[in-house]
Amino acid sequence: MTDSSHIEMLPICIGEPHQITVTSDRGNESGTYDARHLWFSDTQIVVSPDESSTSVTLSSRQTGIKIVSLRWNLSMPKDALYLGDEWERGYGTMGFHNLLSNRFMPWYFIASQADGGFGYGVRVRPNAMCFWQIDAEGITLVLDVRNGGMGVQLHGEHLELATIIARKYENATAMQTAQQFCSALCDDPLLPNKPVYGSNNWYYAYGDSTERDIMQDTDYLAKLSEGNDNRPYMIIDDGWQIHHRINNYNGGPWREGNSRFPDMQRLADYMRDKSIKPGIWTRLLLNDDPEIPCSWRLKTNGCLDPSCPDALEYIAEDIRTMCGWGYRLLKHDFSTFDLFGLWGFQMNPYVTHDGWHLYDRTITNAQMVKRFYARIHEETARFGALVLGCNTIGHLGAGLMHIQRAGDDTSGIDWERTRQMGINTLAFRLPQHRRFFDIDADCIGIGPTIDWKFNRQWAEVVANSGTPFFFSAKPESLTPAMEEDLRKALRTASIGEVHAIPLDWQQTDCPESWGDETGIKKYMWFDQRGLQFNPNPTRSIAILSNISE
Repeated sequence: MTDSSHIEMLPICIGEPHQITVTSDRGNESGTYDARHLWFSDTQIVVSPDESSTSVTLSSRQTGIKIVSLRWNLSMPKDALYLGDEWERGYGTMGFHNLLSNRFMPWYFIASQADGGFGYGVRVRPNAMCFWQIDAEGITLVLDVRNGGMGVQLHGEHLELATIIARKYENATAMQTAQQFCSALCDDPLLPNKPVYGSNNWYYAYGDSTERDIMQDTDYLAKLSEGNDNRPYMIIDDGWQIHHRINNYNGGPWREGNSRFPDMQRLADYMRDKSIKPGIWTRLLLNDDPEIPCSWRLKTNGCLDPSCPDALEYIAEDIRTMCGWGYRLLKHDFSTFDLFGLWGFQMNPYVTHDGWHLYDRTITNAQMVKRFYARIHEETARFGALVLGCNTIGHLGAGLMHIQRAGDDTSGIDWERTRQMGINTLAFRLPQHRRFFDIDADCIGIGPTIDWKFNRQWAEVVANSGTPFFFSAKPESLTPAMEEDLRKALRTASIGEVHAIPLDWQQTDCPESWGDETGIKKYMWFDQRGLQFNPNPTRSIAILSNISE
């Protein structure tokens, strides 16, 4: 919407840190810091700055290293507004803030000022879990290099933990600063070759579905997308797997359907016959197969451990099976929670608890996650299938997944949940769109308890943003007027030529003003009665968040 040709980019050399703090399995360590090196015992940390980036490298022979913290005595301006990222999905709390010294910001942050802005971050796919903290007297980067919850055992190997990038942008809006900085952090995004859109049955079925239901969903999607040259996807969500029980947390095996889904290949063939692209949901790390050895599983919760080569090969066979049936979009879910035992909003600031380790003691958690994502990409690429990561760590998955479900669940029952999660996610993760991957702010969940005036606006703004668009609706449950609104949104999403952005995102966590090349539109997200809080929030969280993404 605004011209970017006048923006001037200036690299910032962050320089050598003024202090390095290390935590090992023995506790806090101190040593000699001189000329970009820190030595203590059998461990060395090397910081190598140049004009455009700074690399941080760790080596240790026997000491298990957990945390490396770098501190610079760099004053951060108090008149700026700061936007940080999240560990994995957004949970409705993203936004710009003044300088908050107790705030931690995973991966990167940007600052917006009257005449431009600047950003500090680590390049995508680092080998450490990284977060930033800023205050009036300095800036801190914390690199969590743990293996599970214990120190990584490098055995003398040199491991580059992260590459630090810092940039200043003059004559740039906050959105331009964020977008250009995300491009600086990732120069190899993995992107779909066409806009991705379609239907997902979760937000009207919530796991209670059959093969016949999915066929009806497919027919309905074909009807609503008739005439669109770019054909949509129909994603089968949780409920098809053999060990599924409604409203329970059962996982695989992921190699056959249950009695309600007797032939998964036949179902994929049915979709293709209707000119609909088949997609499928899976939770790869949760598997109830009794033949899987205990050594392949995490000792914390029994989920599969991707650092174990045999477990990773087993997962690869699951992927080959589903893609072999004919599914060309794989939505893999729950992996961050299954690996680390915490949701993103519980990672304050560390992603997992102390006291446990992976099968392979020589790699960091970040390396393990990347190994898992890379294998998923490798196997799906054999079939030309897209990868949609849900409950995934975007900064580790950029370049390894086509789409990231960038926020927690919206809802087909409770508009307030969609308003809180969906709009916030779309606005504040939009700078990553087409720069890390395509960002999916989640579905338009269409049900009788949500006023269509809200979902109509939600559908319009998602379609106009140019991001992936999915809806959930019971077939033939919409009025002709609702169908026409949805048909229009689907057509817009199928083309992907409109790119609306939030214009008031520095003033609110739920932007109402959105603009594109054609003009500005204001949306009304709030009920006239104000926020309508669910009287049974525990049940709401259980149903709408933790069962499936």
